[in-house]
Amino acid sequence: MDLVGVYRNLPLPPGQVVGIIVGVTLDRMFPARLPGPRAVHRVVGALLLVSGGALNVWALSERRRRTTGTFELEQPQSLVTTGPYARSRHPMYVGWWFIHLGVGLLRGSAWVAATVPTAVLVEHRGIVDEERMLEREFGDEFARYRERVPRYVAGWRRSAAAAAGTALAARPTS
Repeated sequence: MDLVGVYRNLPLPPGQVVGIIVGVTLDRMFPARLPGPRAVHRVVGALLLVSGGALNVWALSERRRRTTGTFELEQPQSLVTTGPYARSRHPMYVGWWFIHLGVGLLRGSAWVAATVPTAVLVEHRGIVDEERMLEREFGDEFARYRERVPRYVAGWRRSAAAAAGTALAARPTS
């Protein structure tokens, strides 16, 4: 088994990995508990952790299924638009956000409120760069995909036409 090849194909976004490490470290050094029942934090944290892991496995499986020959995560042979990629252009990042949030909730740590948003913002720039690369690589195919699938989570984006229609409808008439 080629361990270097396996490691290269693990989706380990630095923002989330560093965020989890920083969050756990801060929690150990300066404990800050989340308000509310600890049992609820544990249940929700475990659900997020499992959901994030499952989303990452599903996304990796879908990418692998759509690859012929050697699988290299950072060098896609085709634009994958099925499975979780039909709902999010970056389901593995979203999966890691769930994992990060889940770890913080499992620990009952209020530090998760600072580390998750910070890690997401740090990664956003890299995600935008990644999309530029995909547009260069896949051209119009990626442009059409970008128009119909949200960057992160389905439902967080409305079409420009819908937004314009809402703005016109909200405008007072004379």
